[in-house]
Amino acid sequence: MRQIDADLAGTRGAGGGSEGRQAADLAAARRTLGIEIEGLQMLAAALEGALGTAIMDTVAAVREARGRVIVTGIGKSGHICRKIAATLASTGTPAFFVHPSEASHGDLGMITPDDIVIAMSWSGESSELASILAYSRRFRVPLVAVTSNAASTLGRAADIVLEMPKVPEACPHGLAPTTSTMMQLAIGDALAISLLESRGFTAQDFRVFHPGGKLGASLKLVRDVMHQGHAVPLAPLGTLMREAILLMNQRGFGCLGVLRDDGRLAGIVTDGDLRRHIGDDLLTRKVDEVMTRRPKVIRPDALVASAMELLNSSQITALLVVENERPIGIVHMHDLLRLGVA
Repeated sequence: MRQIDADLAGTRGAGGGSEGRQAADLAAARRTLGIEIEGLQMLAAALEGALGTAIMDTVAAVREARGRVIVTGIGKSGHICRKIAATLASTGTPAFFVHPSEASHGDLGMITPDDIVIAMSWSGESSELASILAYSRRFRVPLVAVTSNAASTLGRAADIVLEMPKVPEACPHGLAPTTSTMMQLAIGDALAISLLESRGFTAQDFRVFHPGGKLGASLKLVRDVMHQGHAVPLAPLGTLMREAILLMNQRGFGCLGVLRDDGRLAGIVTDGDLRRHIGDDLLTRKVDEVMTRRPKVIRPDALVASAMELLNSSQITALLVVENERPIGIVHMHDLLRLGVA
């Protein structure tokens, strides 16, 4: 214990106290991000050359494949591969991760000739990938290499090579994969979004794969959560305010939609309108004189997340749902909070 205490004291002294140590820590964090940002900038610049052509070829090959995308890699690259496979799968491109070591013990049976393999190795010389490389060549499974060395074993075996710029790691010893894995992740995201857009993958398609949690709730449609029919507070032009207020209290949304003779929305009476027009004659006035014209409304096919954003930005608590200029429902902030959107 005395030795540990002495070591800690020495560390504090070398750093000029806690403030000096904190400054050094922050400097290391800034340096790390700076090096990784430079790596991403080099990656973006490389897209103007051969890497860009390889990206387009990869997107075309994946789009034309009848099977799934098999993403594989070992070590830190393997962790990145798991994330890339998950991103692909959730954005409309069926994909999964195959561990290269497990592939040698039976998991090669998960790969079919209809699939396409994306293998990641910064050096391109990861021996654990040998079985998958041999298998892909034997059964003519298309192989895409993501590596910094096109002349490596992986690069030479591949049908398409995404050659990454050679950049220094953010690790001061040049050992811990940092900048390299950041660039691998970015390439994976670039492929996933390119495929998403080329397939015309929509927010509603995304919803199918994300039914749970806050994300799933925010991807619901307004029509799925709105109140309809008799629950919607509506009254025609010419209605006296005493009747309007009674109806607002009965429905409990703090507002009342005002209709034209043809059923189109003419305006809305809100609690705020009541406060602005408070006076001895309020109850005898007509809704026409009190209502807000051009109220905030939302379409039934809008995302619940859009409704929440509109409620927050407009600082209101309820939205009338309008289709062809006619109110067909109402959605309240409390409904969205119960769903877990916020």
